[in-house]
Amino acid sequence: QVQLVESGGGLVQAGGSLRLSCAASGRTFSTYTMGWFRQAPGKERDFVAAIGGSGSNTYYAISVKGRFTISRDNAKNTVYLQMNSLRPEDTAVYYCAAGRVAIPTTRSYNYWGQGTQVTVSS
Repeated sequence: QVQLVESGGGLVQAGGSLRLSCAASGRTFSTYTMGWFRQAPGKERDFVAAIGGSGSNTYYAISVKGRFTISRDNAKNTVYLQMNSLRPEDTAVYYCAAGRVAIPTTRSYNYWGQGTQVTVSS
């Protein structure tokens, strides 16, 4: 069992930056692919970014590529999402996920956090 706790959300103006963190419990963190997803009101939960267990492989949604960076610190059991050049359309609840997934861009993760709200004002 893995428990995930996100933090770092908040209100920011368009063009600003935020860094989300996701702390995981357990001693097998480095064996999991970690993903970030987001869900805006009335919409489906969409893939944002993912990172393999070693940190060597990263994946991004087209809408965030070049603006967001995913990273992980296996010694701290933590994954990060650095979000730059934020836009109002980035407003959503952001969820952290962990799993041993074949396709990191799908929602087939085993464990999910409770989410953190990101609001970008225009």
